[in-house]
Amino acid sequence: MLGFQNITVRLGGATILESASASIPPGARVGLIGRNGAGKSTLMRVVAGMLEADDGSVDMPKDARLGYIAQEAPAGNETPLQTVLAADTERTALLTEAETASEPARIAEIHERLNAINAHSAPSRAARILDGLGFDHGAQQQPMDSFSGGWRMRVALAALLFSAPDLLLLDEPSNHLDLEATLWLENFLRSYPATILVISHERDLLNKVADHILHLQGGKTTLYTGGYDAFEKQRAERQAQMAAARDRQARERDKLQTFVDRWRTKAHSAKQAQSRIKALARMQPVAEMVDDPTLSFDFPDPRELRPPLITMDNASAGYGDKIILSGLNIRLDPEDRIALLGQNGNGKTTLARLLAGQLETRTGEIKKSGKLNIGYFTQYQVEELDRDETPVAHMSRLMPEAKPGAVRGQLGRFGFSGDKALVEVGKLSGGERARLALALITRDAPHLLILDEPTNHLDVDAREALVQALNAYAGAVIMVSHDRHMLELTADRLFLVADSTAREFSGTLDEYTELVLRGDSDGSPRKSESGASRKDARRAAAEKRKESQQLRKAIKSAEKDMNDSTQEVRAIDEAMFAPGKAAPQYADKAMSDLMILRAKAADALEEAESRWVKASEALELSR
Repeated sequence: MLGFQNITVRLGGATILESASASIPPGARVGLIGRNGAGKSTLMRVVAGMLEADDGSVDMPKDARLGYIAQEAPAGNETPLQTVLAADTERTALLTEAETASEPARIAEIHERLNAINAHSAPSRAARILDGLGFDHGAQQQPMDSFSGGWRMRVALAALLFSAPDLLLLDEPSNHLDLEATLWLENFLRSYPATILVISHERDLLNKVADHILHLQGGKTTLYTGGYDAFEKQRAERQAQMAAARDRQARERDKLQTFVDRWRTKAHSAKQAQSRIKALARMQPVAEMVDDPTLSFDFPDPRELRPPLITMDNASAGYGDKIILSGLNIRLDPEDRIALLGQNGNGKTTLARLLAGQLETRTGEIKKSGKLNIGYFTQYQVEELDRDETPVAHMSRLMPEAKPGAVRGQLGRFGFSGDKALVEVGKLSGGERARLALALITRDAPHLLILDEPTNHLDVDAREALVQALNAYAGAVIMVSHDRHMLELTADRLFLVADSTAREFSGTLDEYTELVLRGDSDGSPRKSESGASRKDARRAAAEKRKESQQLRKAIKSAEKDMNDSTQEVRAIDEAMFAPGKAAPQYADKAMSDLMILRAKAADALEEAESRWVKASEALELSR
């Protein structure tokens, strides 16, 4: 069981955590949630032993292995596969020692331990994790330095998952992932056999993975059972109870104050009045929910334009001599709500930049309404904000002819009112900077909003406010996001960016999710699912059954060979180190001959394991 009691942390004179306590059951999958700046990462760093608390203690089982993702992305000439395999430090050390060990007893111990930790299947397990996070076979063999920071952080996540710690600590693991990789991660975590503590603002991930929610508010923690929806229901009930308690307390205060006011000056009742005054002084106010301005999103509505806003006719786009997307035939009308699906690297950002006017078409044609105004949001805009300037300074520079009231009014739409508009950007949270970037790009009331991962750094409540604002917005919206909850509530058209083009996806987001989880990495509907004849569908089903039968036979054969080889290795080990118990076929063998036989048996075991893994993976993908 993981537990922490009375954790208090003060940073820079401010109290971040105050007497935070919780007891987490063994094997629980806990979602750690709270508003931006509440102290979630601070608490996780205390649990991980990376930050010393000013007070309190953390308890966990002795010898429990704890895993926390590296803060710096891995780099160098090693490949992603090598980087992930190195995360299993015991396997790496044993394999290194096996190359130089000379004592037969130690050699046997090494191989026995390697077998116990399934070391021979490690490469295939590592490859599966990397594939799930978006690295195909070719990418797994490229040097780490050839990848961007976001992709290298995926490798860090893969290494952590591969190491399979007893306590898995994850701090917003989906921030660097696309929707497809996020779906895979959810599936992986649902079957993780040990305890998980995950900081996430992904409502769907919290619902599908978490069986407990640890809510951090006001420096204190409260543990709820169930996923995020269950937490919201329990929190709403608790808030209703607190509201009722406040009302009761207010009525009691009024009664006490009326008595005091009436009898304070009366000699015969002065003593009773004094006791009422003391009761009033002791009465602690019940906490009240505060209206949070950081939940403010209010997109200005644009002037009406006649449809279409944009049309593409066999358009293509790319960079340098490389064409990324071609054959684009898209029409965009006012009030369209489009989500762009597809793995990172397929061209979603290229399409967004083409629509935003940041790229020119290479071939074909793109037509835009002459008065079309576009607001384009990316994480780069958040990162490029001047940390030494205030929101007012940023907005004033982009609205040079506007009166101060207009500048303040646009900032106020996004929660920057009063003194908040005068705080330096460097002192704002990540979520606040994202809101400022949204305020800046919408200052001219755009007809089209293009949002590339707008929810990064926004907490759950802020994401819900963004959903409501987008649904109230009168313009068109195009979104790239791994937040499935937001896409479900805002998008009514889906476009799949894959195979060097973009085409409308006729199914629902749930159907797309099923396709991805079944192994269609590009989300393409299978033939029988896209209007093929029943005859073709039956033929495909028959072929699938035949393939499945062959794979099951291959698995059964490999399992028999694995069992035989394992028994042979054990028998040879017994002959090497307990000659009196040696099987007849090994009793008179010299030690050198036994070592040669053992190496052959170990190779046969590894080959059988490889066949088993390959057939099992193929069967899983065919389902």
